[in-house]
Amino acid sequence: MKYFFLSDGWTVGRVWEMGGLWNEVAWRRKPDIRRMNLCIAEKGEKLWLYRVEDEVIMVEVKPEAEFNTEAASAIGQVVLKRLISADQAIELLCAAEAFFEPASFEGV
Repeated sequence: MKYFFLSDGWTVGRVWEMGGLWNEVAWRRKPDIRRMNLCIAEKGEKLWLYRVEDEVIMVEVKPEAEFNTEAASAIGQVVLKRLISADQAIELLCAAEAFFEPASFEGV
């Protein structure tokens, strides 16, 4: 597994694998990207930990439409996120102020 942190108000856009952009027709599924129940506080923002499958090599993130802030309204505002290993994620969680939010059991 690989990991990355993403701030509230941002969402995953395009996804890359070794052969280029993720092709849902070829893979017959969407990439496995899941938000974990852990986040860190950095500069007053919550950065959520996301887990992705090993086949993913890079993700594009962009502001969500409902979070219409000055940063989100900038034209073409996207960021390519570098993925990190589990060890790197643990180091960042240990070094920062980390929060755990228990999962909701609604709909289970």
